Amino acid sequence: MTTVPVAPQRLADFLETSMDVVLAEWVTFARTLLGAADMNLTALRDHAAEMLTDIIADLRTPQTAEDQRRKSQGEEVHAPISTSASAKAHGAARADSGFTMVEMIAEFRALRASVLRLWTAEQDVLTRVHIDDLARFHEAIDEIIAESVGRFHTSTTQSQDLFVAVLGHDLRTPLHTVSIVTEAVADANVLDAHYAPLMARAVRSTKRMTQMLDDLLDFTRSRMGGGLPVNPHDVDLHRVVEDAVDEFRSSSPQHTYAVAMTGDLRGSFDAPRIGQVLSNLLGNAVQHGDPTTPVQVVVRGDDAEVIVEVRNSGPTIPAAELPTLFGPFKRLRHGNADDAVPHLGLGLYIADEIVTRHGGRLVVTSTDDLGTCFAAHLPRHHTDTVP
Repeated sequence: MTTVPVAPQRLADFLETSMDVVLAEWVTFARTLLGAADMNLTALRDHAAEMLTDIIADLRTPQTAEDQRRKSQGEEVHAPISTSASAKAHGAARADSGFTMVEMIAEFRALRASVLRLWTAEQDVLTRVHIDDLARFHEAIDEIIAESVGRFHTSTTQSQDLFVAVLGHDLRTPLHTVSIVTEAVADANVLDAHYAPLMARAVRSTKRMTQMLDDLLDFTRSRMGGGLPVNPHDVDLHRVVEDAVDEFRSSSPQHTYAVAMTGDLRGSFDAPRIGQVLSNLLGNAVQHGDPTTPVQVVVRGDDAEVIVEVRNSGPTIPAAELPTLFGPFKRLRHGNADDAVPHLGLGLYIADEIVTRHGGRLVVTSTDDLGTCFAAHLPRHHTDTVP
């Protein structure tokens, strides 16, 4: 009697006929995760059926060798079937449900293992067709993981930024009250020689806290709203520079400051924001510079731009740190112990953002011979095109 060979079962067909079994294993594993503690069956299954349906459709869609190469390298392939929508929705839902990213990735690891175990158990031998299906299945799972992780990260980051923004906004009022009271008492000259220095320290601390809070709020605003807002007007930077330096002469009198301004310093600038740039650069110079040499502020105007430089002597910035110097939460690993103050590592990031929003660029050089110099190149007139 002749035995008729059985055609190999394609993975897409198996997933279609065995979806309930696969989903049951998905739920069983998901229940073991901490983020699933209070979730019902519907929430646990989430977008799993949609993702499996998308995988089935993807497996049945012809794919060229070029498509496979591009997908293996993470490039977008414009195919009729895409797993992006369901995967992104799953990532957002898991973030909202309290899953960690590790737990969400573990779900997909368990899904991959379950499908391969159940499907291969029904095959007598793996043929070239099976191997092709396996490759396509791994591609689809990897794409789903990438899309889900991307949306999960976006959702959690947005939630964290919103929390920081709300907390920072709510802290501003009581901190402002403390600042007003401490400054009023310090200015009244009613304290004796013992308490007056303590009150002066309290005034400096509240100013420092206010600056840290402002930096944090600017950072979250730039991430949530696409950049720091600037409101340029016709401004002469002479007064802006003088005010910024005078503030440091009062708050950091242990340092000396040398100011030189030449040329036409007028242009279309947001004066408070440029003052913020100067404050951040001066703070950096005070903290990391040599206190025995002056912090130099050199401002000059030419036909096209105004250049604001803040220079300090002292330890140079390591070359390895220069490429990421303007990143958020960047904290240099050198400085003066006497000038060390709490900070979030956002000052240079915010200074760079403000200069960029003015259509300019912030450049840093640091050598043993010339010291460290931050130069803000500010076009006199520009159109803000940063989103």
